[in-house]
Amino acid sequence: MPNAKPFVAVVDDDESVGRALKRVLRTAGIPADAFLSGDDFVSTLASMPSYRPDCAIVDVQMPGLSGLDVLKSVVGQMPVILITAYEDADTRERALAAGAVDYLRKPFNSSALIQAVLHALGH
Repeated sequence: MPNAKPFVAVVDDDESVGRALKRVLRTAGIPADAFLSGDDFVSTLASMPSYRPDCAIVDVQMPGLSGLDVLKSVVGQMPVILITAYEDADTRERALAAGAVDYLRKPFNSSALIQAVLHALGH
């Protein structure tokens, strides 16, 4: 049964980026939780089976588990949007082939993020 109000997990090792993305999502009426590492996010999913975001926005380059690692561990459980500050066509292709629903290059505007999230949520 889907949540009455979908929520999103933001996974980015830059705390200010996580706060900014949460603020953009909140403005659009979409609640979000933030994680500072892929390891923390995947660990939370493993330790709390009831914790299931409706979508995850994950930075590609992070210490520990990378965004691609996180994608591979949650593919099929929730849609994943990968974000990155680096333009790399090979990484983009690998991400989309691995199941990412979108791939956004930072900086992106708020409307592009909201559009990607709504698409991931099936709206």
